[in-house]
Amino acid sequence: MNNNKNIPFQTIDWSNISKTEHKGETGFAYWQTVQFEGLRIRIVEYSKNYFADHWCEKGHIVYCLEGEVVNELKDGTKSILTPGMSYVVSDDLSSHRSITENGVKLMIIDGDFLKLKK
Repeated sequence: MNNNKNIPFQTIDWSNISKTEHKGETGFAYWQTVQFEGLRIRIVEYSKNYFADHWCEKGHIVYCLEGEVVNELKDGTKSILTPGMSYVVSDDLSSHRSITENGVKLMIIDGDFLKLKK
């Protein structure tokens, strides 16, 4: 197995990355994913009236490209991301889910570097 996690310079033409559909409790999420060893980069679009069907435990770096998303934590805390805003969380640190009214487009980066350090 190759343990080299180095990524040589490359561009990503997102128009050539196919979309996969992921159903929410209501609405849909459409993912375009580029996977490297220990690193995942996605463009994720949530439809109008999207409500996640699960609490996510994964760590992410999330950047809002278009639209607006409400991020709800399991303790009831809510925050809103609008274009140009981000949030960051490590794995297994804060259960969270996404909710949209009019839809949103996000860039989401996650991977081994976000594992909770104990």
